[in-house]
Parts: sequence; structure tokens; C-alpha cells
Amino acid sequence: MDGNLQLNKYADVMIEEISSVISTARNNAFYAVNNELLMAYWNIGGIIVENEQNGNVNAEYGKYTLLHLSKDLTKLFGKGFSRSNLFAMKKFYLLYPKVQTVSEQLSWSHYIELLSINNIDKRSFYEKEAINSRWSVRMLKEQISKSLYERLLLSEGEINKQKVKKLANKGQVVNEPKDMIKEPYIFEFLGIKNNKPILEKDLEKRLINHIEDFLLELGKGFMYVGSQQRIPIGMSNYYVDMVFYNKILNAYVLIDLKMDEMKPEYAGQMNMYLNYYSTEINEEKDNKPIGIILCASKKNIVVEYALGGIENNVFTSTYTYYIPNKDDLIREVESAIENIN
Repeated sequence: MDGNLQLNKYADVMIEEISSVISTARNNAFYAVNNELLMAYWNIGGIIVENEQNGNVNAEYGKYTLLHLSKDLTKLFGKGFSRSNLFAMKKFYLLYPKVQTVSEQLSWSHYIELLSINNIDKRSFYEKEAINSRWSVRMLKEQISKSLYERLLLSEGEINKQKVKKLANKGQVVNEPKDMIKEPYIFEFLGIKNNKPILEKDLEKRLINHIEDFLLELGKGFMYVGSQQRIPIGMSNYYVDMVFYNKILNAYVLIDLKMDEMKPEYAGQMNMYLNYYSTEINEEKDNKPIGIILCASKKNIVVEYALGGIENNVFTSTYTYYIPNKDDLIREVESAIENIN
């Protein structure tokens, strides 16, 4: 019996080690193949650009050339050489003139999405975030469609040059609680019409059912702890709507959902929750908990007076079920950036 246990122990150890070797090999193989593919597409783009420049090819003739090139390459190598894909390779070369800046951690499909962004700072932000957060192509498309870049720039009100460059060079850096706050939070993934009335408990239930999408919207480092977490104080029980833990900040994040406009009493309630977590729940490794009050709307002056003097990390933001004025949001950011340049 002891011999069998010993054999099983060795078998488990070997399986774990072999699994690690295979996983590493597969990852290395993926990155190697992906890198070769990206380099090939970049070089193809370079060949197209160089030949067009040498021949001073005009736009119309360039389209004609790509069409015939597409047909010939498809006959020789099969799929992947449509005219639109060849045009993307050309743009890939032009937007990334230094091949060293191309990341093997992103696929060609990632770069196809990035090539649609003309602003260099904005494109650099999404590229850094896709790498740092290991976004799938679907996640990247979703964050672009929800204007994450613009929302982060506007989250603290005033847009300044330092913040633009910081986002472009590093992506979203979360060093302190305020760095993770967005304005507004977008719950488009719930499929709720903006004018449809819904109960707070139903909104909470839907967010839980779409927890993967909600975690993506919340941002980096979030882990779901639970909903309707009981807070017993004195002879009464209180319940915080949703609790998360942020691995980057090493802190609990408490979220209260409100279906109406921000009210001063919401700040006092959240402050009480945070005091309880600091005293009763936090362990030595944990930093001060963070509270986010998510309201349907808010007035800045109310927020200013309601949160003034509170020492805990209490923030308030709004949510919406879709971005009705996405183009206006982008124009607002573009105009602000022009004024600071």
C-alpha cells in the first residue's frame, strides 16, 4: 500500500513537471509561429510600399496593382492575401516603420483592429493595454467600441498632456485607487435599453450573470468575491451589493448600485461599510478598502460636498447601458488634446 502511494506521488510530480514542459513548449511555438507571420506581413507591406514609391504609383493604379497581386498570391499560397489584407500589410509597415516595435504577444487579428485607429497615442494605448492585460481580439474590439481611452482621459475631468502621454506609453497604470475609476461605466453587454426601467436587484443579477464582461469593464486585477455581502453592525444587518478584490492594489472593492441620482446619504452608508471592512475583514496584507457608488447620474457639487472630509477611499461614478453620444465623446477628447498641444 505504501509502495502504491509512493508511486502515485512520483506519478503526480512527473505529470505536473511534464505538463509544465508541454505548456511552455506550446506557448513558445505559438509565439515563434506568430512572430514569423507578423514579420512576413510586415516585410510584404514593405515590398508593396517600396515598389509604389519607386514607381511613383498613384492611388488608382495602386488599387489596381493590389487587386492583381492579390489574385496571383492567392493562386500561389491560398487564403490570406485578399486586397484588403494586402492593404492592411501596407498600412502595418507604414504605421510600424521599426519592426522591433511589433509585439509577438499580439496576433495579426489584434493588429488589424489597431490599424483602424489613426491617432498614434490612442493606438499605442490600446496596444499596450492588449499586451499588459492579455486581451483577446474580442476584448480589444469591445474596449475600442466602448471608448475606454476617452473615458479614462475624462475620468478626472481635465485632460492634460502628461496623462495623454502616460496612457500612450504605459497603458492604464493602477498605482492608487483613483487610477481605476472610469466615467462612465458602460453596461452595454447587458442588452438593456437605456430608457427601460429596471430594479436594482435585477441589475445586480444581470451583472453577476455577465461577470466576465463586468470584470473586463471594471479593469485590471479584479476578482469577484460575492454579492449582497452581510455587514452586521450592532443589532442590524446591512448588505453591500457587490464585493471584489483588486490584486494590484491589494484591497477589497465594495460597489453599491443606485438606480437614481447620487445622494449625500449614499456616501455615509459606503463610509460605514468601508470602516467595517477595515476593522473586521482586512488582513495584514490588505490595504484600505475602496468604495465605488455607481449611480444613474450625479451632480458634481453634490459629490464634492458629500465626499469632502471622508478619509476612506470613497468614489462615485455613473453607469449607462450604452454610449449614445460616442462620437461627441471622441470629439470632446480630440478637441481637448488639440488645445494642450
